Amino acid sequence: MRLRPAVAVLVVLLAGSACGDQGQGAGVVGRAAGTPPPPGLLPAPPAPGGDGTPRALVTSAGIVVPVVSPAGDGWTVRTPCNATATLTGSQARSAGSPVVVLDPGHGGAQPGAISPAGLTEAAVNLAVAREAQAALAAAGVPALLTRTGDYDLSLATRSEIARAVAPRAFVSIHHNADPDGPRAGPGSETYYQVGSAGSKRLAGLVYEEVVRALSAYAAAWVADRDAGAKYRTGSQGDYYAVLRQSPDVVSVLAELAFVTNPSEADLLARPDVQRAEGQAVARGIVRYLTTRDPGSGFVDPYPRTDPPPAAGPPPACHDPRL
Repeated sequence: MRLRPAVAVLVVLLAGSACGDQGQGAGVVGRAAGTPPPPGLLPAPPAPGGDGTPRALVTSAGIVVPVVSPAGDGWTVRTPCNATATLTGSQARSAGSPVVVLDPGHGGAQPGAISPAGLTEAAVNLAVAREAQAALAAAGVPALLTRTGDYDLSLATRSEIARAVAPRAFVSIHHNADPDGPRAGPGSETYYQVGSAGSKRLAGLVYEEVVRALSAYAAAWVADRDAGAKYRTGSQGDYYAVLRQSPDVVSVLAELAFVTNPSEADLLARPDVQRAEGQAVARGIVRYLTTRDPGSGFVDPYPRTDPPPAAGPPPACHDPRL
């Protein structure tokens, strides 16, 4: 049987080692020892709507927006702040049919966790997501970023982008805060959708690859007591909105390392470590797409409760120039 080009490239790359010199950017996409991936596990990406309407656009400013509907010679789109706008063909192009969507968490007025030296989670998330996108592209897997710069992006729009393009995998990339204490190795965490076997397997594979990559570096690691691949439920089902609001897309939220830990933050500020993390995320995704590897690191989380509602109105969201 003749393999499609993307699958053929992946079969070759997966025959290599999963490890390699992370500092030199080796082993971009690989896997641990195992059987060759069965053909046909990477289905063709979805096509645009039956009427030829693209499912998402990239604006002239590089902003990714999901399409709500056609509008004359253009489209009505959802803006990053969950409003609507109208764009014409001269203002945007189709985002295509990505196999993977990567979501760099936070951005704009929401920097996320911040290291003692001022390194923001949002900046590291975006850098790592770009590295993962590049590694996937090298493996023949087209990936789309929900956020392409430092601007506000609502949780609703992130999920709508994923639902619109219907990728094979949706991974939201984050870095953690508030650990329980020290750990002998990386305290990486991946969260999967409750009730989704595919999401659980993807979480276990990304966890394996990230821990393997980060373990090549020396750090005073910290962690939560239940570090690993796990779920978290809330009053509405999955606690994390990007998992809950994308029920028909295999989705994972990954907390790769603790940016609030000075030792880990020193690593996360380095481009080679950002590259190692991004390539590890890509390897986990490729293994999910092309093998039946089950993943590992699964733990039963300790009980957590929803935080109390924030006092006052939510922070204002400011749309970037499209």
